[in-house]
Amino acid sequence: MAVKMIKVHGSGNDFYLLDQTQFPEPLNDQDLQQLAINICKRDGAGLYEGADGVLVVDKSEHPQVLGRMRVINADGTEASMCGNGLRTVARYLGTQNSQEAFRVQTMYADLKVQAVADFAKQVPAFSVEISPVSFDAQTLGMHANHDATTIINEKIPALSADLKFSAVAVPNPHLIAFVDHDTLVGPELGRIGKWMNDGQNDIFPDGVNVSFVEVLGKNSIFVRTFERGVGFTNACGTAMSASSLMYVLLHQESTDFNQEIHVKNPGGMVKTVVHQGADEEYWMELIGNATFVKIVMIPLSDALADDFSQASATVTGEQSAYEDFVATLTTA
Repeated sequence: MAVKMIKVHGSGNDFYLLDQTQFPEPLNDQDLQQLAINICKRDGAGLYEGADGVLVVDKSEHPQVLGRMRVINADGTEASMCGNGLRTVARYLGTQNSQEAFRVQTMYADLKVQAVADFAKQVPAFSVEISPVSFDAQTLGMHANHDATTIINEKIPALSADLKFSAVAVPNPHLIAFVDHDTLVGPELGRIGKWMNDGQNDIFPDGVNVSFVEVLGKNSIFVRTFERGVGFTNACGTAMSASSLMYVLLHQESTDFNQEIHVKNPGGMVKTVVHQGADEEYWMELIGNATFVKIVMIPLSDALADDFSQASATVTGEQSAYEDFVATLTTA
């Protein structure tokens, strides 16, 4: 049988969206992993341009929840959440069910999503909830041999003699450092990101997303991320949300809770709002584009066999509109 997928992206963080309800029986985990490994390869080896991962959409078993999202990384591992991907899943589910505000089931929480005003013509946007938040070592997957139970703006000598890091799960684990521009664009992020995700370090043995953050001005930051299971990515929604949280906590002379923060990234821009509840728990709104690039059809057996010769695609036209939008950001 042929499988239908939609090539989507949020801030250039791109995925193939796969709706499991199109099959008489949903694909099993082994097939989903193999599919992601095959189609996401870059440099012409995958399906069209490849992707950062596969967003698996299915029915939710939870009451009052419109659908479920799973995130399979390009290497076949599963991520607990993806903020950029959630926006595109929200758009897909909302369109299918004619709803603008609802909840989506993710690995650890049923998250609120809502359609918001378009960023520009043919650049639809969604707001999604990013939570839960934890600084606890066990939640982060931080090894017990590390002395601290939390890491908040501290040096980690094994990583760098100069940089200070903060560790937070949202719920994906993130390691964040505020840096100057030269460090942001330099080689340190790649060096640290690769070492922290090669399975050899004893701080985060299961790996961790690593982000460098440059403060551009009041309520304005730039985030560059080395993503666990992916590598360098145009944007990581949970990383931008976690970075925004740490920006509020560590730079309160520049911003505070409930203020809109503009977050630039290599793939474009999002907006975030950091909230603190009455119980002192944090959660973030992540607001950004939900772009559908093309609709792809391919025989399922071919995709699982790493054969893309029979694939076909229908381009939506939204990508050129998004690129025009991004051009206004760089010239503003």
